[in-house]
Amino acid sequence: MEFRQLKYFTVLAEELNYGRAAAKLHISQPPLTRQIQQMEEELGVQLFLRTPKGVELTAAGQLFLEDAVNVMALMQRATERTQLAGSGHLGRIDVGIFGSAMLNVIPRLLLTFRNLYPNVDMALHNMNKTQQIEALREKRLTIGFNRIIPESDDMVIERVLTERILVAVNRSHKFAYLREIPLPDIANQPLIVFPKIARPSFADDVIALCRAEGFHPNIVQEVEDVVTGVALVSSGFGISMVPESGANLKLPGVVYRPLKKTPSPSIDLSCVYRKNDQSPILQAFLDIIRAYRNTSFPIDTHSSS
Repeated sequence: MEFRQLKYFTVLAEELNYGRAAAKLHISQPPLTRQIQQMEEELGVQLFLRTPKGVELTAAGQLFLEDAVNVMALMQRATERTQLAGSGHLGRIDVGIFGSAMLNVIPRLLLTFRNLYPNVDMALHNMNKTQQIEALREKRLTIGFNRIIPESDDMVIERVLTERILVAVNRSHKFAYLREIPLPDIANQPLIVFPKIARPSFADDVIALCRAEGFHPNIVQEVEDVVTGVALVSSGFGISMVPESGANLKLPGVVYRPLKKTPSPSIDLSCVYRKNDQSPILQAFLDIIRAYRNTSFPIDTHSSS
């Protein structure tokens, strides 16, 4: 039995007149009559009785109508869900996240996506870049966010935005009284760097920045993430360079200062996804990322807790 026949049957059951039903279906009456007859032959029961004014349902026809209406509703729902999935409005997205970007940029992107696509389930996975690449290849992730992502033939790396590198210092430190910190002045300062795994990383960029200025940084501690690094700054353990979004982390006694250098040292936040992934949900998410790309997120580098 075809879906079209169910539609013909339900319309005729509603109109109880072949002429009106045929007009509503935008077909002539003979094809409608043939389709109903074929259904009755296939089912082995009579669905309609002829009357002077048209037709009426038999007892068997009435029971069949109840199920036919349910089937039609299920088919309509399946069609709508398929169309929503095809346009990226239904399904699931698995997002790889990490450290400092979760303090500003990524939550904004996630909120925008959720507001535009409320029927898409969103799962967040805290992973370093090595874990993200592995999960992408195993199709456990749809997209990941990170910095300094190594290139590979099966992945696309796309810049989300470029952030200044700031210095987190304790309010009691002499640097806290400067509007900008000259990079050479950091040479002898106790420096906290992160992350210490999944290298190359932001830590390597910090080290390279110092070496390009002619000195080797005095690294006193390598930590897992920006939160630990800034927490140590709060305790007076040392200073730490952080991406600009990290300045949203407000801990007691910590202030953030830009580096006095032209051009201002910076680092990219990027997203990474499978090159052959053409899923509508991913494309919808990428559209949001690209819309944000040229948007600046100003941060008050002089604020503190």
